[in-house]
Amino acid sequence: DISENNFGEIPDKCEWPENLKYLNLSSTQIPKLTACIPSSLEVLDVSSNNLQDFGLQLQFLKELYLTKNHLKTLPEAAAIPNLVAMSISRNKLNSFSKEEFESFKQMELLDASANNFICSCEFLSFIQHEVGIAQVLVGWPESYICDSPLAVRGAQVGSVQLSLMECHRSLLVSLICGLVFLFILILVIIGYKYHAVWYMRMTWAWLQAKRKPKRVPAKDICYDAFVSYSENDSNWVENIMVRQLEQACPPFRLCLHKRDFVPGKWIVDNIIDSIEKSHKTLFVLSEHFVQSEWCKYELDFSHFRLFDENNDAAILILLEPIQSQAIPKRFCKLRKIMNTKTYLEWPLDEEQQQMFWENLKAALKS
Repeated sequence: DISENNFGEIPDKCEWPENLKYLNLSSTQIPKLTACIPSSLEVLDVSSNNLQDFGLQLQFLKELYLTKNHLKTLPEAAAIPNLVAMSISRNKLNSFSKEEFESFKQMELLDASANNFICSCEFLSFIQHEVGIAQVLVGWPESYICDSPLAVRGAQVGSVQLSLMECHRSLLVSLICGLVFLFILILVIIGYKYHAVWYMRMTWAWLQAKRKPKRVPAKDICYDAFVSYSENDSNWVENIMVRQLEQACPPFRLCLHKRDFVPGKWIVDNIIDSIEKSHKTLFVLSEHFVQSEWCKYELDFSHFRLFDENNDAAILILLEPIQSQAIPKRFCKLRKIMNTKTYLEWPLDEEQQQMFWENLKAALKS
């Protein structure tokens, strides 16, 4: 027993009697243990020192006292395989795992009291459900107190119950992220199916249009009519209607996207400008027109603003019989106009076609 001395350190090598079994180096201010400690020991007391770890190989050691040091973990069991009792109270031990505890095969008594335990879900699950741990832990349960989390600080380790959220936070976060992703995916699918993007684009275009003047000054009107038609009907529009109207006396000025749009300009801007600079808008309706998503979504803006501001500017031409019910529901304003406004039907009888052109020209002049 050479305890309560002011050694400060011990040498790397020492000579001891070969049959030395007990050594007390407590309260000697040593910061680390060296090979000076004899391997024949069965009892070692190094309490109340400045030790931060214990790394000695002591095959015969049965009792180890490490009270009031700075150890953060239990010693390696493989280095002291025959240990029966250990005191590691009043250290910086935060927790110990089931694997660390069970690695001491011969352990009968463990005093780990008065440490600052982090009461994690893993630590609580082990220490509260390990069979027979109450008989091994000295001072259990009153001397084992939680230091964190803050909500359970000061509570006994054996009585703390953490919530499902606290114990499975990563799992819950993953589940919530998965649900959010699934929700967004469902919204995207529903939006695609029910044309939500189209509605948002049209709403935005409508809001922008609302900020513009209601009517364009007469001096800025460049065309008698802007023509909206399906590419499948271009032969009739470009070779028949355009020839009839632009070669009339006096001639009409028509705006066609193929011919009159400004190259390099965004198509929606071209459409807006053309609509605003045209006295009328001609819609050449057919099955192709309806089935082709109304000649691209960009053209829908022109329909949207036109019908919202001035229904009289729209002239509808039916190249073939088409039921208003066949028009997609999202174009409800056009459906309403077809049900309430007279439209021109292209006659197959050549004798009636002259009357059709006269009526169309009269409508453009109105």
